Amino acid sequence: MDDQTRIELEAAAFRTLREHLMEKRTDVQNIDLMNLGGFCRNCLSRWYQEAANERGIEMSKEEAREIFYGMPYDEWKDKYQTEASTDQQEAFKTSFAENVGESR
Repeated sequence: MDDQTRIELEAAAFRTLREHLMEKRTDVQNIDLMNLGGFCRNCLSRWYQEAANERGIEMSKEEAREIFYGMPYDEWKDKYQTEASTDQQEAFKTSFAENVGESR
């Protein structure tokens, strides 16, 4: 497989993952994704931002989130985010430190 085809397939897989998380499984909470998988929608938007920045494209965290979520992040939270339980919050502290780092 040539590099261009590989890139196109990877991009298609990413678009499908985004659509799945943003349109088909809005019920799945970010905190659950992070606690179980070590990443969430915010991580995906951050990776998008980092890729843009590496290519000299200025993009803020909020701009990247709006691109990924398809709406402002606060709007997404109002529509779909539920209150996290104490257990979820405790598990998140560990998962975030292990997968993202203390400083983010």
